[in-house]
Amino acid sequence: MLIVEKQDKENERQQVLSERVPPLNFSGLSVQELQQLCKDLHQKIDVIDEERYDIAMKVAKNDKEIQEMSQKIYEIKSKLKRPNLKRVKLSAEQLLSVLLGSKHTQSIDFKANLKTVKKEEEKKEEVTDWRKNVEAMSGMEGRKKLFDAGQ
Repeated sequence: MLIVEKQDKENERQQVLSERVPPLNFSGLSVQELQQLCKDLHQKIDVIDEERYDIAMKVAKNDKEIQEMSQKIYEIKSKLKRPNLKRVKLSAEQLLSVLLGSKHTQSIDFKANLKTVKKEEEKKEEVTDWRKNVEAMSGMEGRKKLFDAGQ
C-alpha cells in the first residue's frame, strides 16, 4: 500500500509539473533566443522565490505569534488561583433584603418565634478550709450529710 501511495504521489507531481512548466525545445534556437529564454526563466524563478520568501515569513510570523500566545496562556493559568472566600455575617433582616430586594418591606423577628429555654445554674460550692471539713465529714454522719446534700 505504501509503494502504491508513493507511486500515486509521484504521478500526481509529474502531472502538475507538466501542466505548469511547458517542455523546453532547444533545437533550432539561436544564441540570442536562448539568452532571452534564460532571462525569462530567471525572472520567473525570481518571482517564485519572492513568493516563497513571503510565505515563509508569514509562516514564521504566525508561528511566533502562536508561541507568544501559548506562553501568555500558560502565564495566565499559573497566576489564576481561586481566592479564599470570607464569611460574611448578615443579620436576618439584611439577608432578606439581599434575597428579596425591594420586595422586603416589613421586618420579621425570627427570635420572637423561638422557645425560651431556662438554663439551670450550677450550684457552686463555697470554698472552705478543708481541714475543718474533714473532721465534720468523717464517719457515718459525714456520709449522711453528703447523701442529703446530693438530693
